[in-house]
Amino acid sequence: MRDHDISQRRACQLVGVDPKTVRRTRPPDCPEIHEEMKEIAGKRRRFGYRRIGILLERKGMLMNHKKLYRLYREEGLSVKRRGGRKRARGSRTPMPEAAHPKARWSLDFLADSFGASRKFRILAVIDDCCRENLCLTADTSISGARVARELDALVRIYGTPACIVSDNGTEFTSRAILKWADKNGVPWHYIDPGKPQQNAFIESFNGSLRDELLYEEIFVTLEDARRKLALWRYDYNAVRPHSSLGNQTPLEARRTLEQSEGSAPGALAQNDRPDYQSRTRKLYIRLRDQRGAGHLPSCCSSCRAPRRGRSLRLSPTSRLIPWYLRLFLLQQRGSRCLGP
Repeated sequence: MRDHDISQRRACQLVGVDPKTVRRTRPPDCPEIHEEMKEIAGKRRRFGYRRIGILLERKGMLMNHKKLYRLYREEGLSVKRRGGRKRARGSRTPMPEAAHPKARWSLDFLADSFGASRKFRILAVIDDCCRENLCLTADTSISGARVARELDALVRIYGTPACIVSDNGTEFTSRAILKWADKNGVPWHYIDPGKPQQNAFIESFNGSLRDELLYEEIFVTLEDARRKLALWRYDYNAVRPHSSLGNQTPLEARRTLEQSEGSAPGALAQNDRPDYQSRTRKLYIRLRDQRGAGHLPSCCSSCRAPRRGRSLRLSPTSRLIPWYLRLFLLQQRGSRCLGP
């Protein structure tokens, strides 16, 4: 066809071949495109085929995206996707129950700043059983080696914990922490990424620290921050009542648990704690049954003692009195109403 300068269709008619059976030969690729693509990929290692194609267009090498991608794959220039950040090899099994002091410690970091200037970080460590704050270390930079030194100091004071819980921060997944855990034989439990609720005790402590100190105070220097943190830590451990501990302080809870040989901390909330709501509820049920059964006579028509199974009715004036005070007065005065 090239020699006689005729079209493909005319050549097929002369030879007697169906034009559909004749495949069109693809023109060879320009070697300059391959060389230029390799050169760009060598300089821009993280560029994909689209950005390489834009740079080729600037040099006058035009092609559609399909040819560009084919050449890109043929040259083996595909960018390898980077994997996620390396995770520590700590245990991710379910955490053991904090049934006694030193059974489980929780660690986390907080951040604040000196006014509107430089920021600093706070390392917080608590005992999940008695809620005691073991450490509040503030500094402009806290590395994994610094965390290991702080843990060594806590072990000398409180003893070795049975388990430590933390998130997947770089300080807690560093080699210094992994070596410390192996050296001391402490299982280090890492929570699942993006699930801080698995470390609920330290998150609750962080909320209290922010609400009661960090949002209330302005720190001038690092020494000022350390002094205020130390004062707040003493108040938190020795003065501040905790509802989860039966309104005891963490130090009182620790002594109580050590004397009771490691009872569960939930039992502290039930010891010597008056339950006003349940007591009032029992009084209400007893008065309701007595009025419904007719054991208590009514003193006037405004009382209208209800039948069994219906709620207790009082005069309209008595609704201005709190409900718990009405029940108390009804118990003391029998069935006499409080209205006119």
